[in-house]
Formats: sequence, C-alpha cells, structure tokens
Amino acid sequence: MDLTFNKREDFNKLELSKLRNKLNEVYLGGGKKKIEAHKAKGKLTARERIDYLLDKNKPAIEIGALVGDKMYEEHGGCASGGVVVKIGYISGKQCIVVANDATVKAGAWFPITGKKNLRAQEISIENRLPIVYLVDSAGVYLPMQDEIFPDKEHFGRIFRNNAVMSSMGITQIAAVMGSCVAGGAYLPIMSDEAMIVDKTGSIFLAGSYLVKAAIGEDIDNETLGGATTHCEISGVTDYKAKNDEDALDRIQSIFSKIGDFDKAGYNRVEAEKPALDEKEIYGILPESRAEQYDMYDIIKRLVDKSEFEEYKGDYGQTIICAYARIDGWAVGIVANQRKVVKSKKEGMQFGGVIYSDSADKSARFIANCNQKKIPLVFLQDVTGFMVGSKSEHGGIIKDGAKMVNAVANSVVPKFTIVVGNSYGAGNYAMCGKAYDPRLIVAWPSAQLAVMGGEQAAKVLLQIQEATLKGKGIEVDESKKKALLDEITAKYTAQTSPYYAASRLWTDGIIDPLDTRTWISMGIEAANHAPIEKPFNLGVIQV
Repeated sequence: MDLTFNKREDFNKLELSKLRNKLNEVYLGGGKKKIEAHKAKGKLTARERIDYLLDKNKPAIEIGALVGDKMYEEHGGCASGGVVVKIGYISGKQCIVVANDATVKAGAWFPITGKKNLRAQEISIENRLPIVYLVDSAGVYLPMQDEIFPDKEHFGRIFRNNAVMSSMGITQIAAVMGSCVAGGAYLPIMSDEAMIVDKTGSIFLAGSYLVKAAIGEDIDNETLGGATTHCEISGVTDYKAKNDEDALDRIQSIFSKIGDFDKAGYNRVEAEKPALDEKEIYGILPESRAEQYDMYDIIKRLVDKSEFEEYKGDYGQTIICAYARIDGWAVGIVANQRKVVKSKKEGMQFGGVIYSDSADKSARFIANCNQKKIPLVFLQDVTGFMVGSKSEHGGIIKDGAKMVNAVANSVVPKFTIVVGNSYGAGNYAMCGKAYDPRLIVAWPSAQLAVMGGEQAAKVLLQIQEATLKGKGIEVDESKKKALLDEITAKYTAQTSPYYAASRLWTDGIIDPLDTRTWISMGIEAANHAPIEKPFNLGVIQV
C-alpha cells in the first residue's frame, strides 16, 4: 500500500474511534447515577430490556442512536432522544422495538422524541414489520409542550398510527414497565396485546396529584392504575408480569407463535463475502471531501464476490449504475463516481457532479430495477448538478427532473448510504431523506448541506457585508476575515454527519463495514411488504 492509502486509513480509523466514543457516551442515557437509581427499583434499563428481548444469535441495528446530540442542552440534554429503537429478531421473527429510556428526564417526550417514535412507526408501516413498545415514560416534556403536543406530526400522531397499523394487520405488542400517563396511556392499549409489570408499571390518564387537584379524590398511584387494578378490575391490560424479565419472556412466547407473512419476493441466493478486503475502504476514502477517489473501489468491497454487472458503463460516467448482490440479495446500485472522467461526447467531467447523460442513464436504470423488482441502493457522494450555459442549453434541468421523478416514483425499496458529500439537489436525486429511503445512514466521512462549506461561506459573507454596509458600517479586510471564519465554522458544524444524525435526517452514522448488514436487514424487512402499486412515472419528458 502507498503512503496516501496509509494516511487515509489512519484518518478514517481515527474518525471511527470518535464515533465509537460518542456512542459509548450515548449508551449511558441519563448518566451512571440515573442508571443506578433506575436499577434500584428492580428495573432493567431500556438497552438491557432490548438486549434481553432480542435473539442473541442474530444481528440487530439501532435507529437514531445519535438523535438529540447537543440539542436541548439548556434543558439538560436528551440522549438518544430519550428512546432506544432497534431492528432485530424475537423468536426468529424480524421486528422493531421501541423502548423509552426512563433515565433521560424520566422518559419524557421532547420534540425529537416524537420524531424518533414516528420514524420507528414509519419503518414498521412501510415494511409491515411487527413492533414492540416497552413503555416507561412520564409523558410530554411540559416546558416544550407547544413543540410536541398539537401539530400533525407531534405526540398525537403516535396513537393515530397505532390505529392505522392495527387496521393494516401489523402486530403491535406493548409492555408497561414504568410510568404510562395522560395521552401516552393510549399507546399500549391501542396495541394488539398489552402487559404490565406488577408494582413498577402504572397506567392512568391523570396521576394521583392531578386527581386530587381536579376532583378532590385521595388515592395512590398503585391503586389508581397499577397492575392489579388494570388486570383484575378495569381489564385494560391483558397480562400481569412479575418483573421486567417475565414481561419480556411473555413477548418472546407470543412472537414464537406468530404465523408467516406474505413476501414481496425480492431475489436472494446464498450470501458470499466480497473477494476484496472490506477494511481497505478506510484507505480508499480521502480525508478531504474535495479529493478524488474511484467509487468502483468502494463498490467492489461492498458487494458479494466483489462482482457486479455495469449498466451503460461508457455513458454518463459520473454516476455508476450496476446490478450486484449484497449478502445474497439482488440490488441495483446507483453511485456517484468521484474521480474525473473523460466522455467522448462531453469531454472532461468532474467527479461527484451529475451531468445530463448521467441523470438520463440513472433514470433509465432506476426504471429497469422497478420493472425487475430489484431493490435500489444509492451510494451518495454528490456535489450537485452541473451548472453553466453548456449544461443549461443541453437540458440539464429536464434530465435532472427525469432522474428525480424516477427516484420519487420508485415502488421498490430504496436504501441510501451517504459516503461523502450530499449537497443541494444532488441529495434529492440520489434519494435523500425527502425521497423515502427505507433506511438512510451516513459514514463518518459524510457531509450534508445545500452546498459546500467554502462556497456557502463566501455567499453568506457577501450577504453579511451588504447588510452591514446598508447600516453604514464599513468592513475592512481584517473584519471581513473574522466574519468569514465565524461563518465558515458555523456552516461547517451544520454539515457534520453528527448534526444530521442528531436531527434524524439520517438513521445514524455507521462504520462502513456495517453497511452490508444494514442493507441486508433493510431488504429483509422490506420483503414483509408486497408491492401494492405499479411503477408509473406519470407525465414526463423522456
């Protein structure tokens, strides 16, 4: 290996170490003292509950581990959004599990908590995937109630989804393992089956203090809404559990009896590892997002046997389209080529840029994958569409619209991996979050923004200068440099993959070596949901 490879490898492994350190912080939830206090009540933590519930010999992936990172710091923070979400297997059946983390503000719902819960239900709905709720929450975080309670995609949408999912035949099982109050009380009771842990679980629309204030009745919480009340008097819950483990054992038993599901029928053969060493990805990815590299080298380390069949390989070369297999599953790959290429028709083309020919090719390939019922995998490292008079006269807007149309109307499941840049309309064309990928994750090398940091900072500086001059304030060179540095630092922070993951613009940041697992489990989940509508591009200029 050459010196460049070694330098890149060291840099990327260091970035991966930073990710692991950050995740280890997140896994502590509300901190060691809160965990000790939680366990002193005889309760498992949210992560311990999920680990106990899921099959030990099967893989699992966590959705939104970094959600809430550096958000709500004035309120004490909200690690993982106060809720842990994982896709895994219970009694051999793939499912999604949602567990409130009561060590984080007693499991209270912040705005980002609601968004994360809705994302879990969205995954369940899209894939017809059984869902388990492990409830331990104090309800809406009152100081921010206006940002979580009343709107369409706020707290109440959860229970609306419960009802819709039930009508779709999606299995929903809930275990009340702690507090379950006010509107949140509807979530477990709108599930198919609900159980409650004796002495630690409670369900009521209003706790004892509010009951006293509202109607003057003196009553304790256990009598008001504990396990005995709801299993023997109200009939609200179906099972009483002795402790956390007993409740989780019951869920496993129920899952062991669930029947098989109708399959979408995506093609899978026996999986084979890439022939080339996957770990070499660390030495291929450059330190700077402006540096060039060959995306073929990445693809060969992600696909089975390092083999693929390329579509229109000599045309539209700034996007690679290819059929391949990942963990045995047939996939169609759409990937940005990040090195400069030479086209006989167009001449030299910059890597990472979408030109008319590459957009046209991609639209046709996406249509082919829909025709053949092949899931799509997008590998994003895109700086945007080509600009300038030559591109405009050549119809870049029309060809770009064809690609965006094909992505938007795809009926096969889509999966997006943000490898590097994800800028502007390129984010949309390469199936960004707005285009409904079943799962979207970023590598530590990713950057997401409307444009690159250097260009954006200069544009923002011009606006700032004009504003100051309008107020009669002269801007000398030293002031201009200070402004540029301030703007650049702020903008760069917002392009970080951590900023995106915190806000759930992606489902998380992952080690590149985990990419195959994410895609494989994602397609397996999608296989639960047969395609219900034909692929149709509508009115489009071909």
